[in-house]
Order: sequence, then C-alpha cells, then structure tokens
Amino acid sequence: MSTKVLSNPSINNTRGKTQRGKARTQKRAASTGRFLKMPRRNPVRMHEPQVYVHIRVFGIVLNQDTRTSIRRRLDRRLKKFARSIERVSVRLKDVNGPRGGVDQVCRIKVVLRNLPSIVYEEQDISLDAAVGGALAGAERAVRRTLRRGRSKPIRKRPPMARDFMTKSNKES
Repeated sequence: MSTKVLSNPSINNTRGKTQRGKARTQKRAASTGRFLKMPRRNPVRMHEPQVYVHIRVFGIVLNQDTRTSIRRRLDRRLKKFARSIERVSVRLKDVNGPRGGVDQVCRIKVVLRNLPSIVYEEQDISLDAAVGGALAGAERAVRRTLRRGRSKPIRKRPPMARDFMTKSNKES
C-alpha cells in the first residue's frame, strides 16, 4: 500500500490564496529561522496604448507572415507616439506590374489626434526596402509634427472689437 505525499501542501490552502489562485506561503531560511522575502512581481502595463494598423495591397500577393512583420515593425517604430495616433494605414502597390524595375511603393498615412494627417511614400525595388524607408520617414515626420504642436505657444484670442459709439451717436 502506498501513501500519497503532497509535494506542495499549500495548494489545498484556500485561505491564503491570492486573486490569481496561487497560494501565498512564506518559507523559512533553514539556518537563521527568519522568514525569507517574497519575490516581487514585475508590474505589467495592462492598458498600453496600441497603434491600429490597416494594410491594403494592390497588385502584390502578400502572405500573413509579411503582414504580421509589417505590423510588428510599425508597432515598434510608432508605439512611443501611440497616445497621439488615431490610426495608421499602409498601402502597398506594384506600379509596373510584372515588368519589374523600381516599382514597389509603400505609402503610410498616420492620422494624428487634433493635428493634420501625415502621408509618407517610398518607392524601391524590393517591398521590404520600401516599407523600411517609409517607416523611417513616417516616424521622423510624426516626431517633427508632434514636437511642433507641443512647442507652439497657445495663441490668445484678440480682444473683441469694441463699439466706440458714443451716447450722442446712438441717440441720433
């Protein structure tokens, strides 16, 4: 007959459980008899702003891996501006069709909150080079536009035009 030995007796402890369901127990150091500190959790940002990307393709066959790669690259470049960005649209186009040449075009449009939209276009032989160039240019343009928008002083409204009519003018 074998006896069942629980490897972690704190699993059955329902009182000491945290919200995530893990048991919280303190371990003693063998030599000192003191309690060891619980390991601290790294704070995770739950509500990190996301960049919404819409990819449109004209005349190019684009598989899911390439789409994911473009989204990941866009997210990496524009995540720092995510609070100021409403949406991003990427348009990929093959200008010459099957003839070849410098014909892969990537146009990135970034719609900003309370600021004008930014459109950056790059044309190259390969699709990756066109996307990379357009991403770099769009990032520079977004940074420049946001810097300008933040550094501009708030203009005060001019005083309203006063009616300089005197009492004598009004009566007549």
